[in-house]
Amino acid sequence: MSSFRIGTRLIGPDSTPFVIAEMSGNHNQSLERALAIVEAAAKAGAHALKLQTYTPDTMTLDLNVGEFQISDPQSLWAGNSLYELYRQAYTPWEWHQPIFARAAELGMLAFSTPFDESAVDFLESLNVPAYKIASFENTDIPLIRKVAATGKPMIISTGMASVAEIDEAVRAARVAGCEHLVLLKCTSTYPATADNSNVRTIPHLRELFKCEVGLSDHTMGVGAAVAAVALGASVIEKHFTLARADGGVDSSFSMEPQELQMLTLETERAWRALGQVSYGASTAEQGSLIFRRSLYVVQDIAEGEALTLNNLRPIRPGYGLPPKFLEQLLGMRLKKAVPRGSALTWDMLK
Repeated sequence: MSSFRIGTRLIGPDSTPFVIAEMSGNHNQSLERALAIVEAAAKAGAHALKLQTYTPDTMTLDLNVGEFQISDPQSLWAGNSLYELYRQAYTPWEWHQPIFARAAELGMLAFSTPFDESAVDFLESLNVPAYKIASFENTDIPLIRKVAATGKPMIISTGMASVAEIDEAVRAARVAGCEHLVLLKCTSTYPATADNSNVRTIPHLRELFKCEVGLSDHTMGVGAAVAAVALGASVIEKHFTLARADGGVDSSFSMEPQELQMLTLETERAWRALGQVSYGASTAEQGSLIFRRSLYVVQDIAEGEALTLNNLRPIRPGYGLPPKFLEQLLGMRLKKAVPRGSALTWDMLK
């Protein structure tokens, strides 16, 4: 019902989960490292690479006082000003084209999260196949309208947003021209924990907004993502780096290459395991039916001799009568002698 394509990739319940590797600031201000991240993401099996498109000046003011400082001692970025954080994390705009080109060479889609209207105009000049709206921007209705007007598919993270705020964002996107939409359940803590992930929200989002759904995951490991796929997620987004030990603004909650490879493998396995409602032996199980228990003659029985618990038992394999007939058969007699190890069948009985 809600399936669509980003580039050549089908997004929806009839396709394997769309795995997005989020580079964010993990390039550590090195284009060489950024390109290495692209290559590692492609090798690990990610379907898309995502950047963030802003500058420190499009995000905030260059002030280091009051609310422009990150004062929460629990924050990964405590002690920085907002401006300094974004100066460290932003991806220079002149890097976008070579990064996107390298992704295309490796068969991987690439797009970005714009944080203001100038970023949308810039990304349009690069002909990106889709746009992502970050959780902290999901209440920026003018930005959502600007992105939606491109007609490209949109992915909106729902971190911190109430149902009313999500509804406002979705309505704005659809009215402004967005036909293909994904909503990502997101917990905007860094890292997030399994306990505050609440992935049961995912099918509820699909039901409420009649669109594709997924998970923007800041937890460690792959458990939350696999659970999300089991609940209907068709898109999984995770931050990605070459090695957490290398440091960087997002490194501590980012996946390493072997973990991203596991993510792509296990989310696809989870999707394939969903199947459909099914009972009885499947085609693949037909050969296993012979390993059920069935009724076998376990002692030589002479012609006319009665069946007893001593000469008839339910054992493997499954070529005899089902065990459910055992009590009914006790006391019945055989037409002819039957040797030990014979599967009991109805035609043996008088």
